[in-house]
Amino acid sequence: MNALSVIRFISSHPLNQSAPLAAISRFIRWQIASRLIKAPVALPFTENTRLLVENGMTGATGNWYCGLHEPEEMGFALHALRSGDLFLDIGANIGSYTILAAGARGARAIAIEPVPSTFAKLEANVRLNGLSANVQTLCCGLSSEPGIIRFTATLDTMNRVALPGETLPTISVPVRTIDDVCANNIPQIIKIDVEGHETSVLSGGEHTLISERVEAVVMETNGSGTKFGISDQDISDKMMRFGFRPYRYDPFKRTFADYANGNNTIFIRDVEKLSNKCQQASPVNLINGTI
Repeated sequence: MNALSVIRFISSHPLNQSAPLAAISRFIRWQIASRLIKAPVALPFTENTRLLVENGMTGATGNWYCGLHEPEEMGFALHALRSGDLFLDIGANIGSYTILAAGARGARAIAIEPVPSTFAKLEANVRLNGLSANVQTLCCGLSSEPGIIRFTATLDTMNRVALPGETLPTISVPVRTIDDVCANNIPQIIKIDVEGHETSVLSGGEHTLISERVEAVVMETNGSGTKFGISDQDISDKMMRFGFRPYRYDPFKRTFADYANGNNTIFIRDVEKLSNKCQQASPVNLINGTI
């Protein structure tokens, strides 16, 4: 994404509508500072948390420009989670969702990131925010069964299971299953960001996902599974068999609507229960307001 496209994204972002120039200023200052400092910088995030960010981290820098890079999904996590709840972050990257869940809401979290270099940044963010007691970090992937899978290693937030014959740099990664990770501890909210490997991850979590304790699963439905022969409808059908229906969330009105095409889908078991939970949540401070 070039600079003009980023500025368009920032100025049209729903959390920047009251102060678009301030958001663009954050973008410009970061572009200058990140080139001069050439080292991770701790930027303010939700409530009193911070994120260690480097030049080129598209998702993390989006949080700095816009408060929440993904306002619907992140807003949902902030409103649905409570202190003591368990949040399972599959494909945690550097930990944006984990930090907002554990840091801003006091939830417990299991954060899973398969790429060792990215996992080190996840652990650094957990330590920076003093959340080691509440967050378990696992350097592995998740799939339908335990084993070893090759992952891409140089695509930042887009790292994924490698395709057969792919020429991109790859690494071998140990994989576990959701049911293994959650054998004795069922989460309330699950986030899955695995760039097309979703159905395999879900297949390894059947015992977990049938539990009434799981209230919602936030998952990418942007067509990324087509490279593996999986459609978004395949994902939706699988989730409905577990008892979930697809929704999207308005973090400003705190209401749910039936799913419409978008980048992510929130699959919910009992929408009335979660609607009440989200309506009752206390507001969360962001760098550009509250939500």
